[in-house]
Amino acid sequence: MPQLGTLKSRLQAGEVLVGPFVIVPSVPLVDTLGYAGMDFCIIDTEHGPISQETATDLVIAAQGSGVTPVIRVGDNDERLILRALDIGAEGVQVPQINDVDDANHAVKAARYYPLGERGMSSFTRAGDYWSKQAPDHTDRQNAETSLIVHIEGKRGLDNLDAIMAVEGIDVLFLGPYDISQSLGMPGDVRSPTVEGAIRGAADKIRAQNRAVGSFAKDIEMAKWLIDLGVQYVSFSVDATIYTQACADIARALK
Repeated sequence: MPQLGTLKSRLQAGEVLVGPFVIVPSVPLVDTLGYAGMDFCIIDTEHGPISQETATDLVIAAQGSGVTPVIRVGDNDERLILRALDIGAEGVQVPQINDVDDANHAVKAARYYPLGERGMSSFTRAGDYWSKQAPDHTDRQNAETSLIVHIEGKRGLDNLDAIMAVEGIDVLFLGPYDISQSLGMPGDVRSPTVEGAIRGAADKIRAQNRAVGSFAKDIEMAKWLIDLGVQYVSFSVDATIYTQACADIARALK
């Protein structure tokens, strides 16, 4: 396995990291992200068509070109979280964390003892297939893998203080589109109401010296998030980035 822990250590050092969501099940497309200078990619098994087998290939491709692979699971389910981490993802993103019980459930699934109860096997890619007999597998996984939880609605925002108090969470990710829907203006992520909610939550998270993540639909929004102190900047989606690039070419030449 490549050296893990770079995502967590770079965030702790105060760096701003950028990477797209990945919904296209393509090894070469993920491979290009390293050459492009992206820091991470979020392999999306919630909204995209990516299977577990394909996710494994994409994790390997990302690590091969120096990009940190994170998997967004489709639910706060211990089986999905376990499988994402066992195939060697450096982090897992868990959707719809609305209260302290949700947060505790995610930590329990993603962390080994003493922080959690992640299913124990070191005979996996995460454990180097036991090639080194994995003497410190559980400690290394707890120390080096990242748990990113999605705060995606009014309930999550209202319970943010309690969620932040749960040990074992590395990034609190503010999902602007789901937040916009929960506030009664679905899709209007740059409305003053939604921006105010994101700004308030980001300020609260940063005041606790915690890492903030969020999603940007374009460069302007990404710069706005960075100005708020967001370090883990999820920029657009691979299919959308490709579509927009092709549209720019078509408009320029036709």
